[in-house]
Parts: sequence; C-alpha cells; structure tokens
Amino acid sequence: MFFSKENLELLEGIMYPKRAEAGSYLYWEGDTADKLYFVKKGRVKITKNSDSGSKITLYMHHTGDLFGQIDPFYDAVQSFDAEVLEDSEFGVIQRKDLEVLLWQHGDLAIDFMKWMAATQRMTQTKFRDLMLFGKPGALCSLLIRLSNSYGKPCGDRQIKISKKLNNTEMAEMIGATRESVNRMLSDMRKENAVAIDNGYVVIKDLDYLKNVCSCENCPKEICRV
Repeated sequence: MFFSKENLELLEGIMYPKRAEAGSYLYWEGDTADKLYFVKKGRVKITKNSDSGSKITLYMHHTGDLFGQIDPFYDAVQSFDAEVLEDSEFGVIQRKDLEVLLWQHGDLAIDFMKWMAATQRMTQTKFRDLMLFGKPGALCSLLIRLSNSYGKPCGDRQIKISKKLNNTEMAEMIGATRESVNRMLSDMRKENAVAIDNGYVVIKDLDYLKNVCSCENCPKEICRV
C-alpha cells in the first residue's frame, strides 16, 4: 500500500461495506466508473475481452489492495471487468466522498497521487513484457511477479508460488494459449529453471527467468500481479 496508517484510516472512514461471492462481478466493462474498491478479504481479477472473444487478465488483487478506475471525466466508464475469485469483503469508496477528503487533506492527496502513479507504472511494465519480449519473456515476467506476490522460500534458494494457477489461467495473464504455456513451462523444466510440485510452481533459478525477460529489477510494489 502507498498510504500511511493515518491516511488509510481516513479512507476507511468513507468506505461502505460490500460482500461478493466467488464467481460474481463487481463491475463490467462499460459500467459507470465512479468507485474505488479496497479488498478487506478475498481475491479479484481484472480482465479485458478482445473482439475475438479471448480474455487477458491484467491484475490479480488480494487483501490490502485498492483498485478501481476514477477518471476526471464524470461520464467515464469502466475499461475492464472485475471478477471475484473467492468469497470476498470490500470497502467501497464513492468518487464524490473521495474528492471531498482529498480537498481537505493535502497529505492524503499526495499519497493518492503516488498510488495512481504506481498503478500506471505497473500497467506500463506489463504491456512492455507482452510487447517487447515475446511469450517466453511474458511468462518469465509473470512467474517473477507471482513469486513477489505469493512466493514462499522453499529449499536452497528456491521459491514456491503458494497460489495454484493452472496453465489456462497463466495463459490468460500473458495473452497466450494454454498449449503454448504448456510448451514453455516444459522448456523451462528442461533448463532446470522451474519445477511443478503437486500443482504448485517452484522457481529453481530466478536469474534464468530475469535474463529471459530482461528484468529491470523494479520494486516489488510494481513487480506483482
């Protein structure tokens, strides 16, 4: 989070509670964009559908994350879908309440600008991965991001990703097919860079992944799913 304890308490003071079940949607592309969501418990994925019907997952938000789209234009609409992955609890912030709070508290406005800048940079780095380094680079970058978000030390300099993601889910996160992810993971296993342990991905050679995607060693607050 990019908010001090005091400023987070200010934001919590204008939140109203919302519960959502797994498989439901907080919003759809085209809905009015006038709210932010703070994840108190659970997980959400932000997706974009193409004209061909394929779907790409841009973000995975979990407990402690603030997300949403608030534009300076009052007729703005959502650019993505927000699908709830497990039974979750949220704090919802209305744009009109947020604007009053930002006007009253300059230090909160600065923290909010930092959060917006970090979100923008995160989006830019993900598109960089997809466009500049091909599918293998995008997959390696995804595995690094997953290790920063869900990684646990495992053995000698190994990292076990504690969230199970199947190959279809990983394919959606890099704009690839399940078959291509199968093939790329198989190649990485042959290089002894990754392993699969009961459905969990284990990173055995982090430097190998960083070399493939020309890692820029961004802060973990940016290099995450």
